[in-house]
Amino acid sequence: MSLFSKKETVTLNVEGMHCPKCVARVKDALEGVDGVTNAQVSLEQNNAVVEGHGFDTTALTAAVDAIDFKATLA
Repeated sequence: MSLFSKKETVTLNVEGMHCPKCVARVKDALEGVDGVTNAQVSLEQNNAVVEGHGFDTTALTAAVDAIDFKATLA
């Protein structure tokens, strides 16, 4: 990966969040995926916008699913 690689942005639909603690857990899970530099999670919109370089979208959904929420690509 080049330091000058274009930043990638992906939006995920996230089901099962009910409170700010849920949002924090999803954010932490997504930011733990290799290549992710930032994740903004919205309880109101039931989604997450993920930014980074060279991450795997399957790894993103798996990270969210692993903490008992459901994520799909928007």
